Amino acid sequence: MVTARGRPRPTHALQKELRARATLIGFAAILVWSSLAALTVLAAGIPPFQLTAMAFTIATLLGVAFIARRGTPLSAWLRLPPLLWPIGIAGLFGYHALYFLALAHAPPLEANLVNYLWPLLIVVFSALLPARLQPGPFGWWHLAGALLGFAGVALILSGAPTGGPNGTGASAERWLGLGAALAAAFVWSAYSVLSRLFGQVPSEAVTGFCLLTALLAAGAHLALETTVWPSSLSGWLAVLLIGLGPVGGAFYVWDHGMKHGDIRLLGAASYLTPLLSTLALVATGLGEASGRLWLACGLIIAGALLAARIWRLAGTRARQEGAGG
Repeated sequence: MVTARGRPRPTHALQKELRARATLIGFAAILVWSSLAALTVLAAGIPPFQLTAMAFTIATLLGVAFIARRGTPLSAWLRLPPLLWPIGIAGLFGYHALYFLALAHAPPLEANLVNYLWPLLIVVFSALLPARLQPGPFGWWHLAGALLGFAGVALILSGAPTGGPNGTGASAERWLGLGAALAAAFVWSAYSVLSRLFGQVPSEAVTGFCLLTALLAAGAHLALETTVWPSSLSGWLAVLLIGLGPVGGAFYVWDHGMKHGDIRLLGAASYLTPLLSTLALVATGLGEASGRLWLACGLIIAGALLAARIWRLAGTRARQEGAGG
């Protein structure tokens, strides 16, 4: 690649441009995911494994359309690293089964915020990656950020009602939902960080994970649940939108961002998702915001920003731009 004056563009400049572009692509997933909690509640009544199977079937069709457009040969699937399959299936199937289970048994706002510990965990887990794949060494700021995040979760749990999603269930049901939300956070953050190790694999491989996840979810549904179809047009529309957005296109762009973008910036920026998601629940009348919840959300966001040392990154870039000028 050459510049407007005909000189070759420096390799590091091109790499920086590609990384910035991949990071922006990853940001698209953050925006789309903010709608998942509200859409899932609108699809209430559908058993979790059935909803997972329906959404991932739509996500698979979306990926197949993308693959067909690019003309990727089927033999390419045989060249995928064997370890990538269990990681992808565990991440997609495990996370969403846990997430839907959480929203089915715990108040939506609380389950949603506990689940969104995963951005903070991504920042922390990224310190365990090989040096060539991470922006810097692990430091005290990561631990301090993690403590702030968990302080926010503790604040949520200390003031949580004793009922289930509607405030009428047993305390055990509520704790089951919150426990599932916490487990989902660990599963998704591990999957996201581990995907960094497979940067050479194109993001269209997510299609295979979606297909197998849909099949596993369908099998679990048939074995454990009774089929319940949406009873209204809004319910069907919610399922369709879940498959096209939060449980569809978002996976592909997130995979690209995790593999090629700034993983810590994406991890820190992901804490916009619980805030936007909470606003979506409140706006749709599916939850009620309280001072305790907003304070907890603030603590979690502050923890993520501290863990990523956003202020130092901004200062470094300002100095670089000043030197370049």
